[in-house]
Amino acid sequence: MGAATLVAPSSALGQRRADLVLRGANVFDGTGREVREIDVAVTGDRITAVGNALPAGSSEIDLRGFALAPGFIDIHSHADLSLLVNNKAESRIRQGITLEVVGQDGGSIGPWSDAGFEDTRNRYRSSYGIDIDFRDPTGFLDRIDRERPAVNVATMVGNGALRGLIVGNSDRPATDAEMSKMKALLAEQITGGCIGLSSGLEYTPSGLADEAELVQLATVLRGTGYPYASHMRNEDDRLLGAVEEALHVGRLADVPVQISHLKAQGQRNYWKADAALKLIEQARADGVDVHFDRYPYTAYATGLSNLFPSAYRTGGNQAFLRRLRDPESASRLEKACRDKVALLGDWNSVQISSTGASTAWARGGLLGDLARTRGVEAYALTLELLEANGGSVGMIGHGMSEENTAKILAHPLGMLCSDGGSYAPYGPLSGGSPHPRGYGSFPRLLGHYVRDSGALTLETAIHKVTQMPARKLRLQDRGIIEPGAFADLVAFDPATIADQATFNNPHQYPIGVPLVIVNGVVTLREGEHTGDLGGRGVRGSGY
Repeated sequence: MGAATLVAPSSALGQRRADLVLRGANVFDGTGREVREIDVAVTGDRITAVGNALPAGSSEIDLRGFALAPGFIDIHSHADLSLLVNNKAESRIRQGITLEVVGQDGGSIGPWSDAGFEDTRNRYRSSYGIDIDFRDPTGFLDRIDRERPAVNVATMVGNGALRGLIVGNSDRPATDAEMSKMKALLAEQITGGCIGLSSGLEYTPSGLADEAELVQLATVLRGTGYPYASHMRNEDDRLLGAVEEALHVGRLADVPVQISHLKAQGQRNYWKADAALKLIEQARADGVDVHFDRYPYTAYATGLSNLFPSAYRTGGNQAFLRRLRDPESASRLEKACRDKVALLGDWNSVQISSTGASTAWARGGLLGDLARTRGVEAYALTLELLEANGGSVGMIGHGMSEENTAKILAHPLGMLCSDGGSYAPYGPLSGGSPHPRGYGSFPRLLGHYVRDSGALTLETAIHKVTQMPARKLRLQDRGIIEPGAFADLVAFDPATIADQATFNNPHQYPIGVPLVIVNGVVTLREGEHTGDLGGRGVRGSGY
């Protein structure tokens, strides 16, 4: 499989001896083209040559028998502030992820009010000894530049963060003056390098925005090419209407759309996956620049409070807990919760992922089993857990089909995401029982869905996690192996790559990923973390 040697344009990078030459790998360049057995040279933070028998470098790594791809891009990540708690990003880099796209589901890192900033700073000081010295997403990118974690970070701006700052938690439309302030703040952040607008319409305060408000905000992106990314208003019984709303925002605002973690929850809704895909395909044919993403699991993760309608969660956790206690609303809330659980299957479809210390016994347990063990009714235990934790309890919901998951992952308009955070089996990020997607999403795609089930080809899968998301986010020099591109690279063994994290034992690293390079820095070598960190803030070009 020969190939001509391609060298970076006539700059110092293309003339001096390469810092590193990767020899004889089976190179998947990110475009979806056929694999080639070639060498790749790296100098500084860039790829400088690609071809056969490249000149010797200052250092060399023999990759014969391994696949080499651009570093994986997680287009929907929740790593965010955890990268400051443990900048080695263990569960991320070991998957081959080199770029995290955070600020998702309407909940970016600011912009914060004075009270929001103080609350976050105090929480991270007391819990982790971390000093928060920024107040908005662009400030977070600046901190990432100083921190230099193991991975790169790009960020969207959350409509929920904007609404929380300007409107608050009130369930009402934004005034014209408030709308102008939110649009000005969003424009400021986009100018500073943020790469899109996200919404989380099943959460508050993001979901308090109506369609007209979302359209107005999204128009700020017009002309930038950056997407409106939406965790839609519903992902089960009203899925199709929610898809239509997301597409409609894109049409009216004239901006690209990224539908977040597309799914059809609950067995009675499984048929809607095909219908949702048809809606998306038709919108694409009609000129909407729409794509979607999905993690490779049949369970989702959210807060336990999401078993209840969002209308009852307005005003924050304490207001929600008061409604649970109020006899006038309690019966309606109980019925809605039981209906949601029935949609998923039964109480064992709900798994507790995180709690406070006083209820640590619940972490990792299935709600039905926990209730039987404790001799209480499952709904009563749900209320007990919410009360004991101030309304903040993490849950995993087992409610999607394997057939639909494979279909969504293989679809030409679909990309892969983890929708997960950064963890480690040690230290402060080892607590709780998180969704295994934080450890295993990308190896699971390449192992289970490519090698084992044949749902898609390896070339296609690599494209979906490299060049495809890079293009969606207008990052032309990432997600591809070619001279001049940033040297974000991952080597893996197609025969062995696999996730090891499970729902019962999530804190386990994947296998089959021996080498990861971030901006030319070898961060994972022979499967071990080197401690050398090359991540940085990745910014868009603004307007």
